[in-house]
Amino acid sequence: MKKTPKIHAKEFATRREQLMRMIGEESIAIVPSAGLKIRNRDAEYGFRQNSDFLYLTGFNEPDAVAVFIPEREAGEYILFCRERDPKAEQWVGRRAGLEGAQKTFGADDAFPIIDIDDILPGLLEDRAAIYYNMGEDTEFDTQVMAWVNVLKKKVRSGVHAPQEFVSLPLILHDMRLYKSPAELRVMRHSARTAVAAHTRAMQVCKPDMMEYQLEAEYLHEFRKNGMETSYTSIVGGGENACILHYVENDQMLKDGDLVLIDAGAEYLGYASDITRTFPVNGTYSEEQAKLYQIVLNAQKAAIAKAKPGNCWNDMHDAAVFTLVAGLADVGILEGEIDTLIEEKAYFPFYMHKTGHWLGLDVHDVGDYKVDDHWRLLEPGMTLTVEPGLYVSPSDDVDKKWWNIGIRIEDDVLITKQGCEVLTKDLVKEVDDIEALMATN
Repeated sequence: MKKTPKIHAKEFATRREQLMRMIGEESIAIVPSAGLKIRNRDAEYGFRQNSDFLYLTGFNEPDAVAVFIPEREAGEYILFCRERDPKAEQWVGRRAGLEGAQKTFGADDAFPIIDIDDILPGLLEDRAAIYYNMGEDTEFDTQVMAWVNVLKKKVRSGVHAPQEFVSLPLILHDMRLYKSPAELRVMRHSARTAVAAHTRAMQVCKPDMMEYQLEAEYLHEFRKNGMETSYTSIVGGGENACILHYVENDQMLKDGDLVLIDAGAEYLGYASDITRTFPVNGTYSEEQAKLYQIVLNAQKAAIAKAKPGNCWNDMHDAAVFTLVAGLADVGILEGEIDTLIEEKAYFPFYMHKTGHWLGLDVHDVGDYKVDDHWRLLEPGMTLTVEPGLYVSPSDDVDKKWWNIGIRIEDDVLITKQGCEVLTKDLVKEVDDIEALMATN
């Protein structure tokens, strides 16, 4: 059996070392974990670790805080976490404990989370700046300020409190934007599972299925491979495909309609993100095929711009030009292409951007503009390319186009030579989709 990819302890250590070099020896960085969220009464939502915390530690438990103190003699990486508790673990699962925090997760020092108020203020002493993501967790913000205030009250004793708060995402999120070889192995693995899931959905789809029944097919593929959804999935048939974030997934799939599936798998925290739109009965109508080809052409034009040296928005501009030209060609828009683009005449049919960064978050971190200019694409960046067309009923549009919603989305890695489409094995040509669906 082929081994599944992992991210090893050495890589997490390298990330921490890079972070501490960047914040400097007079600073301290504090990163809290995610907490458990109540779903209803005494039942909780499935736990999902904070992505920044996971990126730096690999530690997948709630109620933890990672602290990074460059040049601290007693150890630079400190992890506050829950202690081992056999009775609690019998009810809710195993914990790493203090020993596991050091032995398995590489902490130089580990302390019980219940002791953090007693220990953390001392770690802040004589540090000039605190690197922290202020505003993400208001309750934890209050706790951090309380630790600083403890030190301020000791100023007459010669204690110096940090005088500056610096946004940790300014440097950490730029680190996360560039994927390492290990991260890319994990993302390819996630992409392969998502491709298999979408293929399965196409093969089993038929009229009179419920949207949630089709959803169950790709969820089966995710769980069979030890993965879960990387976001709330969309299965929208007919007019529901024109709702960008339709998640009810509770209507019947009708003969003659298209169905849009936007679903990705998550593995070790890393997301894939794929959208395909295909005919419920296995055959595109003439109008559906025409609009589908326009979107596919737009995606190909955008992917052709996904290469080093181009800027982020070049992909969107290429997609918009192709979409507008296609809409004019079929008569949905009228006028000169440049004028239609300038006036955003396409906006009722295409109202979103052509992609987003992809990684530990499905809409991953990283600035899209730098110094008010669209960011240049560089090797190691991963992103999605996802143009679409959504034609809702309107007096301005011939009825034959109504309720056709189409989006085509793939995951793309910027390489030195150009780009690699991580999800390229999932069919998207009209003939290929129809041939695949004919095999069910």
